Amino acid sequence: MPARDGAPLPGAITHGRREKGLISLLWGLLAMAWMVVALVPLLGWGNWFLIPFAAVGAMIAAVGIALTATGRRGRAMAGLALNVVVMVVAVVRLGIGGGIV
Repeated sequence: MPARDGAPLPGAITHGRREKGLISLLWGLLAMAWMVVALVPLLGWGNWFLIPFAAVGAMIAAVGIALTATGRRGRAMAGLALNVVVMVVAVVRLGIGGGIV
């Protein structure tokens, strides 16, 4: 049973709600590293795989934001922002490289 402020009681089972924010943040960092590699000339085709990968990270972050108490959404919001930035940069890089290079 949650406390009045929405936070679970000490020792209560949270069913992985807080971990979704951490998972999305780590997923975004991995996507960012992949994006740096895909910025290298002739490796731009990696962005075709990077965009769906980052989209999954953004979905995990959105679930984390929806299921987490208001004061504990920082990691999930950072993960969402990071994954969205990675997707935008990947789309721009694909546009510059003509979708392949």
